[in-house]
Amino acid sequence: MRKTFFLAAGLLFSVSAQAQILDAIKSTVKSQTGIDLNNPKKNTTSTTTSTSTQSSTNSSVNLNNLTSTQISSGLKEALNLGVTEGVKKLGVTDGFLKNEAVKILMPEKLRVIDTKLRAFGLGSLADQGVKLLNRAAEDAVTESAPIFTKAITSMTITDAKNILLGGDNAATNYLQGKTQSQLFTAFQPKVKASLGKVGADKVWTNLISKYNTLTGQAVSTDLNEYVTNETINGVFKMVAEKESGIRNNSVMRTTSILQKVFGAQDGK
Repeated sequence: MRKTFFLAAGLLFSVSAQAQILDAIKSTVKSQTGIDLNNPKKNTTSTTTSTSTQSSTNSSVNLNNLTSTQISSGLKEALNLGVTEGVKKLGVTDGFLKNEAVKILMPEKLRVIDTKLRAFGLGSLADQGVKLLNRAAEDAVTESAPIFTKAITSMTITDAKNILLGGDNAATNYLQGKTQSQLFTAFQPKVKASLGKVGADKVWTNLISKYNTLTGQAVSTDLNEYVTNETINGVFKMVAEKESGIRNNSVMRTTSILQKVFGAQDGK
């Protein structure tokens, strides 16, 4: 009987000692890490990962639900809006001249003329020459919208999804690369007519003639080619600005196709 009593007492002591050791371990863990082993926190990592994965999947699904035709239509609509608004802003008095982003400057090869004329007190003639280049662009660009629209309509976007997921100006850059030469050919006659209409051709003939007389040089330039390229580039800058706005600001997505297509790219 006594033997049984001592055995039981020993067992109780052993259990009590283990409990005390366990309590000491828990206390140390809590003081060192802040983790209470009596009330462990729920693991939120897996939930977060799951949510993140689900969100990513949903974005992918939204984009994959769009057909190539829908994406192409959305891109073309954004480009058309850019052209329409760009031409409207540029085709007014000072639309080019007072917009530093698109203002047409003295042709690079003729900028020495500007310096020389000013040195001889003929700065007003140089200023008039630059002003009329911009006036010609402002006049010609009003007739460019149909030319740009035709280029956009006939453009085949072979990799619409990659363009949609590209940079802020991906669609504009694609359009410019595919249509620059045909736009130049179609638009050049209009620029030539505008140069004559605003008197830029006569002013520039006089300007270059005076420079050649003063310096003994014999410079010349193709103003028609120069202004045509600068006008087209000016329109593309406005289109790129509009595209970037549509991509980054949902308020600018004013039609259902723009909302659907560019809304999907938000989660790319």
